[in-house]
Amino acid sequence: MCIFCRIVKGEIPAEKVYEDDQILGFKDVNPVAPLHLLFIPKKHVVNVFDASEEPGLMESLFSAIRKYRDQEELEVEGVRVVTNAGESAGQSVFHFHVHVLSGRRLHWPPG
Repeated sequence: MCIFCRIVKGEIPAEKVYEDDQILGFKDVNPVAPLHLLFIPKKHVVNVFDASEEPGLMESLFSAIRKYRDQEELEVEGVRVVTNAGESAGQSVFHFHVHVLSGRRLHWPPG
């Protein structure tokens, strides 16, 4: 079972910032920005391409990010929302997840 599935099941602790019936948001344990969150579907899907095959999942995920932003009344100059698909793109946990980064100047290209 993957690490994110274990977090969803409560077997591994995480500092949760958002949760509903489909989506979980939590702080990244290795942040690269002052605000570094991960939003994941509770259902195991490998990457963005698999997630896009699940009806309503992408909408639920991005709606959760917006709800978090509204709930926390985040006033940030910029937010980066990014996902990786495949090892050569930097995906290290093969459970679809979206990074939400903010709180510092983010440069491009990232890697």
